[in-house]
Amino acid sequence: MEKDKDKIEEEIKETNESEIIDDINEDNTDEINPDNNDTDEEPADEEIQDTEEDILKEEIKKLKEEKIRVLAEMENLRKRFDREKIDSIKYGSVNFARDILSPGDNLERALSAINQEEEHPQSIKNLIEGLLMVKKELSTALEKNGITKIESLDKKFDPNLHQAMMEIENNDLEEGIVVQEIQTGYMMHDRLLRPAMVGVSKKSQKATEVESNKEVESDSEDSEKDLKN
Repeated sequence: MEKDKDKIEEEIKETNESEIIDDINEDNTDEINPDNNDTDEEPADEEIQDTEEDILKEEIKKLKEEKIRVLAEMENLRKRFDREKIDSIKYGSVNFARDILSPGDNLERALSAINQEEEHPQSIKNLIEGLLMVKKELSTALEKNGITKIESLDKKFDPNLHQAMMEIENNDLEEGIVVQEIQTGYMMHDRLLRPAMVGVSKKSQKATEVESNKEVESDSEDSEKDLKN
């Protein structure tokens, strides 16, 4: 019995020793590879870092685009402000300029009504000279402010500059030529201040019929030549 007891104690002792050895081996394994448990987490951390970098790059790109857009808008505003400033200086007095043209027209009419060939007393001559001086000063003042007359007589009718008030028969000129100026037109720099009121030439009915007949005959002659060829 004692032998069996001793044998059992030895087996228990050997079992305990093997278990202790296994525990020690496991501990040593963990110490040798302490990061074994984190190996699966490293790829996730790298993916998160890459995603954050992509987000930051996208935000930087958007900020750059917004900055460029803001700078472009500011440049457009500056150009528009400069353009409006120049226009206000050049054309700010357009309404006043239109108003002052009316007295100039009346002065022109008064001078044109005077018979230059008639003998006038000295007082009338002095009045005429004074009116001429006023007219000259007015023209000089208008020119200083960029206001110039539109030369219309003997020019081709231009709807951008002229306003046709009547048609005048004239067979010596082609149609659409300004033959009479009723009211002078003016330009302010490169803009129309007031159109010129004019009379435009046109052919008489007989002359128109003759020209149309000539055109018909010319067309028929050309068609006959084509047939012969």
